[in-house]
Formats: sequence, C-alpha cells, structure tokens
Amino acid sequence: MKKNYLPLILVLVLSSMYKEIKGHEIVDTTVKYESDSLKITPIEHATAVLEWKDITIYIDPVGGKEAFEGHYQPDLILITDIHGDHFSLETLQQLNTQKAKIIVPQAVADKMPQEFTPQIDVLDNGASKERYGITIEAIPMYNLREEALKFHTKGRGNGYVLTMDAQKIYFSGDTEDIPEMRALKNIDKAFVCMNLPYTMTVENAANAVLEFKPKEVYPYHYRGRPNVSDVKKFKMLINQENQHIKVIQLDWYPKDDF
Repeated sequence: MKKNYLPLILVLVLSSMYKEIKGHEIVDTTVKYESDSLKITPIEHATAVLEWKDITIYIDPVGGKEAFEGHYQPDLILITDIHGDHFSLETLQQLNTQKAKIIVPQAVADKMPQEFTPQIDVLDNGASKERYGITIEAIPMYNLREEALKFHTKGRGNGYVLTMDAQKIYFSGDTEDIPEMRALKNIDKAFVCMNLPYTMTVENAANAVLEFKPKEVYPYHYRGRPNVSDVKKFKMLINQENQHIKVIQLDWYPKDDF
C-alpha cells in the first residue's frame, strides 16, 4: 500500500517556518554547530555542551539533570560566575561529574561544598591550565557602565579561551566590551553576550567583535529584562563593516516564543 507522506511534510515545513519567524525576524534555524572535530549544542541562555574530539565540555551547567539528557558525561566543566544562570550547585550534584575537572573562579569555589574539592581547579583572571589537551585561559569579565558596576565586579568572574590544536574558542561570560576582550587575537569561535541591564548593548558587543575579529561569532546570553536583544541588528552591524566575520545564530531559548 502506497503511503501518503504529504501530512508529515506539511508538519515539518510549518514547524520550520515557525522557528524561522520566531522573534518577528528571520533567523538561522540551526540547533547545533557540528564539524569533523567539534559539536556545539546550546542548552539555554549561557549553557552549552561542546564535544571536541573525544572531550565533552559543559559550559555553565544549569537547568537540572534533565537539561543534559542524551549528552555524554562531562570531562570538563567551566563555570564563569556565581549568578544562578551560570552556577547551579543543585545541577552539579544531580549530574554524574565523577570524572570531570571543574574550572571555576575563586568566588564560585567558595560556594561549592567539600565533596567537589578534589575536582576543582581555581583560575584567577589571566591564569591558565591544561586539561585533556585543552588549554583553558581565564579572561576577565566585568561591567564598565557606572549604573552596572554592581552586577559584575572586575576579578570575580571568568570568561574563557579554550585552545586545542591551534583552534581557539572564546566564551565571554557576563561582560561589557572590556579592553581584555578587544585585545583577543586569533579567535576562531567567539560566544558573546549582549543583554541589558546586566551586560552590554548590541552596539557595544558588535563594536568589540569588529575590533578583535573572530572568524565566527555566536551571539548568546541575549535575553534581558524586559527585552530580548536584537541579534539581527548585531549581525547587520558586524557584516556591514566586515563581511569576513561569520555570525552564527543558534537557538538558545527553545522554550520561548519571542
């Protein structure tokens, strides 16, 4: 008996269309980035899973164990700051982290119970550590605007640059367009935040990216209060000045309809 696939095709097309008009703008509906050696899966907001060769890295794991169903156990966990959208002790305790090294700033280490002590590597701004063939460098992250200085003080949190086989990946954490970001060199993939009132404007984020010139930039951490940052404008501001920087939009808010 010949099957009629038309209803299924219509459902798939309509689902794709829905995602594309999310936020009243056309966006790339890519859920993951994947190459021969690197797979990037956005979980939500600031949380991601990287599979880099045979190493699994969790970035700012929050959301409980269920947020990581279907993913390998972490070899590395990187936490940028103490705020609840970056650090969740409950999530860490629910996950199987027995084989993981956990890279944190001192402020996060101070909030972790003794059970995690053997796994913790504390990195201060500017320090680096090699784990599993990956060099992890702690990059400062902090606010510049007077009205935002209370949110992220200099020296408390870390952005991170990960380097393996000469490929460099940058996660900004919560920051503004600080000199340390602008001074970055030879970044292949940059994950850059942009949400108000806590981090920076779309314009400042784009301006910083144009200065340090990563090969690819991934806007993330762009939901603020009360608005969501205009990532379409971010892409336009970058590409009207530099067509060589590829702006890649992943779905960081799969549960939301904005």
